[in-house]
Amino acid sequence: MNQPLAYVHPRAVIAKNVVIEPFTTIDKNVEIGEGTWIGSNVTIMEGARIGKNCSIFPGSVISAVPQDLKFNGEDSTAEIGDNTTIRECVTINRGTSSRGKTMIGENCLIMAYSHIAHDCIVGNHCIFSNNSTLAGHITIGDHVILAGMTAVHQFCSVGSHSFIAGGSLVRKDVPPFVKAAREPISYVGINSVGLRRRGFDGDFDVVYSQEVLEPVEHRSTHDGSHKCFCPSVIEDEETGQNLAQDWCHNKVQINGSLAHITSIFGQFLAGMVIMDVMKKVEEMKQAQ
Repeated sequence: MNQPLAYVHPRAVIAKNVVIEPFTTIDKNVEIGEGTWIGSNVTIMEGARIGKNCSIFPGSVISAVPQDLKFNGEDSTAEIGDNTTIRECVTINRGTSSRGKTMIGENCLIMAYSHIAHDCIVGNHCIFSNNSTLAGHITIGDHVILAGMTAVHQFCSVGSHSFIAGGSLVRKDVPPFVKAAREPISYVGINSVGLRRRGFDGDFDVVYSQEVLEPVEHRSTHDGSHKCFCPSVIEDEETGQNLAQDWCHNKVQINGSLAHITSIFGQFLAGMVIMDVMKKVEEMKQAQ
């Protein structure tokens, strides 16, 4: 149902039962799926692809051109999956030539005043609390929760089923299945509450192994497969050895089965290990 006070470009493709409230603007080269509700004062710009049964609340701007000086007007899209809710004043920029699209998965909740920059890929069932901010080229897995006012640095990755505490500044990759918090951002445990809510059960014990990480396909108890890669390199100045690789492979014990956590702490664990070694060396010096 189109309101007479809304502007819909004649070349926009809108399903018949989409509700568009007054004072909304929808540009050309836009597609909106069945059952979607568009609130008042929403701006949907060229390149938007919005799925079925979505809700977009007032003040949101979808598929604006990227805030990237390298953008040269190339064709790109901003894609929103089915059953996703975009709350008030959210901004989602479309992609650049790098990935060609910004994508949000299905069944996500993006709360008020959040920003998702160009070329971000967000998985399914994610929750971004108010004022969460993603810079460009970020990859977010499935079932990720960003608490309020979390900011993620460009090119970072956040693994599936992870939880980021409110107000965090995420400057490095975050592995799947974990909780991250503090300043600087650190590993603070397995996201056991979130995992149990999603059907995982049993004890969650972290086992560290010193295997050199290779690209590994691993499966959760939900039979969802993921491919993960070591996020960072920390070289020993004398030997040239990659210290991060020695701490890149984690496993979570779930009822005797192993769900691998393989995108690893790189700087998380390696940095913690290095600091621990330095502390012990200093203690030994003082003892002498």
